[in-house]
Amino acid sequence: MALLRLTVEQARRLAVRAQRLDAHRPTDLLRTVEHLTYLPVDPTSAVAPAVDLISWSRLGASYWQGAVDDAVRDRMMFQLVGTVRSMADIGLYLAEMAAWPPPGPYGQSWVEANDAFRRDVLALLRDDGPLLAREIPDTSQVPWQSTGWTGNRNVNQLLELLSRRGQVAIAGKEGRERLWDLAERVYPAVDPVPFDEARAERERRRIRAMGISRLRQPGVAGDPWYVEVGGEPAVVDGIDGEWRVDVEALEGLGDFEGRTALLSPFDRLVADRDRLLQIFDFEYIVEMFKPKAKRRWGYFALPVLHHDRFVGKVDVTADRKGGLLRVNAIHEDLPFSAEVEAAVDAELESLARWLRLELVSV
Repeated sequence: MALLRLTVEQARRLAVRAQRLDAHRPTDLLRTVEHLTYLPVDPTSAVAPAVDLISWSRLGASYWQGAVDDAVRDRMMFQLVGTVRSMADIGLYLAEMAAWPPPGPYGQSWVEANDAFRRDVLALLRDDGPLLAREIPDTSQVPWQSTGWTGNRNVNQLLELLSRRGQVAIAGKEGRERLWDLAERVYPAVDPVPFDEARAERERRRIRAMGISRLRQPGVAGDPWYVEVGGEPAVVDGIDGEWRVDVEALEGLGDFEGRTALLSPFDRLVADRDRLLQIFDFEYIVEMFKPKAKRRWGYFALPVLHHDRFVGKVDVTADRKGGLLRVNAIHEDLPFSAEVEAAVDAELESLARWLRLELVSV
């Protein structure tokens, strides 16, 4: 059977429409998250937290800041290892939690060495939960060792690992801090989908959310580094290698209608940098971890999507104390036409209104 053959334009449009970034905006947050499969959690608020900015990019002004946090608190969504997902999907993860840990150094030996600590935390949550991590005493026998940010953060590290085991869960937030409780009080009483079935369903949903992908794409927190996708094999004209495509999404692709969107640096459309460069011919990295002198586009530059092309980056900063949304620079990867310039300006004004800030150019 011959492989499906796509043009680069078809590949771009598949990816944009799959991520709900075409002209037909979604209107329901929960259904949007179910389709995307997850929202990445990152607290950086140079503009807005990732869950809010990504949701706004899809839903527009109908989305209010903090709606995702409200949905987690109200048990409509759950937060797990750096992602927020629909609670309707929890059954797809319970078998994996029960089988924890997966192969590799995932902290199992450390948890076993601190079994009394684990039992202390579970007992305290059972009696007094939900609690903030700082309200839980550190009774560890062996401190967590790390060369990164988690060194000696024993309570936080244990809570993260126990969440992967399905023993504790995030019950909401107090300010910017997470509230933890027993998973049995957070997750509904549903039967786990058998592991192999759950994995196959998650692969099917990944390709539906991506539209087009390599067979193995970079994973997100909670997934292996590379994860499999479903779909059918395909080739893209002028791009080496085999791709996987959501065949059902090909229908009606010729009637694609685009729009202009400002995306979070953590948006899934830009998260796979190799795919971004190959299909969209767009180079992008998050530069907030770089020294200022080495940044090309800015601390938190937002990729600018116009229809099915990335046309530039906008370096913006929310100055909440001053009541301002500052446009520090606009970088044009493709020269802006008058139409594109007007569309980008309109999207910046929309972003400022959503943030309730005054738009100013520096």
